[in-house]
Amino acid sequence: MTMFWFWMIVAAAGVIGVLLLLARYLSLWLQAYVTGTGIKLLTLFLMSLRKVNPEVIVRSKVMAVQAGLTTISTNAIEAQYLAGGDVPRIMLALISAQRANIALDWDTAAAIDLAGRDILEAVQISVNPKVINCPIQESEGLSTLDGFAKDGIQLKVRALVTVRTNLLQLVGGATEATVIARVGQGIISAIGACGSYREILADPGIISRQVLAQGLDSQTSFEIVSIDIADIDIGDNIGARLQLDQANADIRIALAFSEKRRAMAVARQQEMVALTKEHEAQLVLEESKIPSAVAFAFRDNPLRSSRVRGKEKRSYTNQSRI
Repeated sequence: MTMFWFWMIVAAAGVIGVLLLLARYLSLWLQAYVTGTGIKLLTLFLMSLRKVNPEVIVRSKVMAVQAGLTTISTNAIEAQYLAGGDVPRIMLALISAQRANIALDWDTAAAIDLAGRDILEAVQISVNPKVINCPIQESEGLSTLDGFAKDGIQLKVRALVTVRTNLLQLVGGATEATVIARVGQGIISAIGACGSYREILADPGIISRQVLAQGLDSQTSFEIVSIDIADIDIGDNIGARLQLDQANADIRIALAFSEKRRAMAVARQQEMVALTKEHEAQLVLEESKIPSAVAFAFRDNPLRSSRVRGKEKRSYTNQSRI
């Protein structure tokens, strides 16, 4: 009798367990069955054991089958869920790509999702291109791109860059910030290549054509559709300012050179005054030697001796006559 009640309890527990199992998974299984997803009731139970939410898997698989994406296996969806991927968002992205005739398979979409990119947003941007301000207005203190033409006139440019997602390079490709930085660099280079600011004002498309020809979207997650110049303002005349600064510098150099020459002239004048004083001193010294030289000449000159003797002879004759 005891064994009878034991087996009755076991059977009741089994019936209750089956009823609970059916109550939890029957609706999901019926939904999967009527849509042709091929997910079995046991598979739903095993999903719970693998810590997989069966509702997410069934809902995602139903969306895929109803959209005609029958090649995606249930195991692949479960693996993506266990890896931390956003399975419903991937399915929405695949369905959107299929409707827009964009080549996107499950493996690529799963890799993009696991890489941290928003795959649905990427597909939406690929279908509906995104317009980005260049420069990005959120940048601190930077509202325009400032470039200088060859004539020295500053131009302040604001551009609108239209991009679409390049799904094939979304994994490993450069982000939006890189694209905007490259476009900004290209715009400044295009301005600097123009001989005069009037050329750009007359045809702003010069900038767009030169920038697009550089292939700035290479190795990026986006493809540049167009670059439109939204606004151009004339800034400072840096060329004139530089010329004025150069002229002032030349003036200062000339003044310094003239001051140098004046100082050298003053120094030369003082040297000449000193040389004159030295020569005057030498002249006075030489003049002081004249009396002694004259005395020496009178004393030792033979002409003077003969004259003296002649005077003495004449004086003696005169005395004899007397």
